[in-house]
Amino acid sequence: MKGLTEKQQQILDFIDSFNRREGMAPTVYEIADYFGIKSATAFAHLRALQRKGYVTRSSKARSLTLLRSDSSRQMSFSLDIPILGRISAGMPLLAEEHVESTISFDPKLLPHGAGGHKIFGLKVFGESMRELGIMDGDIVISKQTSTASIGNIVVALVEGETTVKSLYIANGQIELRPANSDFESQFYALDKVFVQGVVIALHRTY
Repeated sequence: MKGLTEKQQQILDFIDSFNRREGMAPTVYEIADYFGIKSATAFAHLRALQRKGYVTRSSKARSLTLLRSDSSRQMSFSLDIPILGRISAGMPLLAEEHVESTISFDPKLLPHGAGGHKIFGLKVFGESMRELGIMDGDIVISKQTSTASIGNIVVALVEGETTVKSLYIANGQIELRPANSDFESQFYALDKVFVQGVVIALHRTY
C-alpha cells in the first residue's frame, strides 16, 4: 500500500474512531464537518484512500469500510478527557469538584502542540460560536494554559462565569468575540479575564 499524507492519516484515524464509538461508518458530510473542510475535499481524500487500498465504499450512505491488511498500522489508543462543569475562580481547574464526566478521545486527532499540556473538555451552551462550527451541546477539547495568541478560541473565566470566545485586544482591552452575527463582542479590562485554556478540538455526538 502507498503511504498517506498527514490529513489522510487523520481521516483514516477518525473513521476508525467513529466506527468504534458509533458502531457505524461516518458519512462524507460528518468527515467534512469534523475537520472543517468542504464535502468535496473530504470526498477527494476518501477517493485517495480508496486508490491506496485503505478503504472501500459504495454509493450508499455509511458504506465506508476499513481494510485491515496494512499490518504496520498501529492500534489507536483512547485518551480519557475530563468534562468540566462550572469552573470556579480560585480553585484548580481540574479539581474533582469541576469534573462531571469523562469521554474517550483518540489522541491522534489532537493537533501538534497539544503534548505536554493537561487536556480538558467543556460542554457548550448556546450558539454564540456557531459560525466557527461550534454548536450548542458540543464539547470543546482544550489544552490547559493561561496564555493565548490573538485569534485563538479560548475558554475564559470572566466575572465568575465561563465562556468560549475568540480572543482579541482592542484599545487596551480584551475583546471576547463571538462567531454569530446575533451576538456582540464583549470588552473587559486586562485584569478581568482569566484564560483557562485554548480550544484545540471538538467532540460532537449525534
